[in-house]
Amino acid sequence: MTDRRNFIKQVSAAGAASFLPPVVTSFPFAMNNLNQSPAKAEKVWGCLLHLSFNMWEEYISPHRPFRGFRPDLELSEPLWNDAVQKMADEGVNMIVIDLGDAVRYDSHPEIAVNNAWSTSRLKTELAKMRKLGLEPIPKMNFSAGHDTWMGEYSKMVSTEKYYQVCSDLISEVCTLFDKPRFFHLGMDEESYSHQTYQNHIVIRQKDVWWKDFYFLVDEVEKQGGRAWIWPDYMLWNNPDEFFKKMPKSVVQSNWYYGENLNLNQLNERTKVYVQAYLDLDAHGYDQIPTGSYHAENEKNIMNTVKFGEQKLGAKHLLGFLQTFWKPTIEEYRERILKGIELVGEAKKEFEKGN
Repeated sequence: MTDRRNFIKQVSAAGAASFLPPVVTSFPFAMNNLNQSPAKAEKVWGCLLHLSFNMWEEYISPHRPFRGFRPDLELSEPLWNDAVQKMADEGVNMIVIDLGDAVRYDSHPEIAVNNAWSTSRLKTELAKMRKLGLEPIPKMNFSAGHDTWMGEYSKMVSTEKYYQVCSDLISEVCTLFDKPRFFHLGMDEESYSHQTYQNHIVIRQKDVWWKDFYFLVDEVEKQGGRAWIWPDYMLWNNPDEFFKKMPKSVVQSNWYYGENLNLNQLNERTKVYVQAYLDLDAHGYDQIPTGSYHAENEKNIMNTVKFGEQKLGAKHLLGFLQTFWKPTIEEYRERILKGIELVGEAKKEFEKGN
């Protein structure tokens, strides 16, 4: 695997932005049940809940009207509270919080939306979650296709200022979360096809993408955590490059939202998405397969868990993540709560056989 320090030196020498801190090449992974092997440690049963939903530009496409920049914090606090409690009731043990611009950070308050949470409010919520048995994990999507939450800095990708802002935010968030063991960096769907309807399109590729990615990973590892990503952008399109350059320290959450995960019954396109789970396992990457109920596909997370249990080695299968991809507002109450219930059912089925 390419050494990150040498890689960044080579890219910088070629004229890329020079602001980079010392590279950390290992991670102090503070896993729960530290004396157990990953195969025997408690599996992750997680749900992604959105505090911010500003991951898309002002206009996306006619069939996705719920997406687009929202200048105010749009959050149903009753639904938020009910969803958190529902996770605890269903045996979920991890909540991944999409923070974005919904918090008024001390380091960069200028990116906050109107009525954003204060940092003290966030810490109060994190304490409540921990009392319910939920491990809170921060998520900030740094994909150039999903970083509208960064405001003006989303248009400064790969510059010295961009690096400084990213470093500040990761450092502050890790402090707010009391040094979380994971930090979800997003990094998905950074392609032209995913930004076709946007007013401002930014795409990194080749060495520029890797340089920025390594920088973000190193910032997380400097804080004692472990980077976590959606690997689709690079894994599905450039698998050889992915397996050559992707550090094993980074947790992978490949995703597939269909009901059927039988490779023999999939078309060539969808086969790539499911095969990626097997390829990650074969190459020894720790992974947390991801399902979703955003399209009301009730069988997806159950079948994803069954696939993981039957096809993936226990050593590198850290657990599973359920997503909804809807803002936490009353319009989507039923869908969000049902999605949580579905992962609870999948967890019970998994535990019957283990």
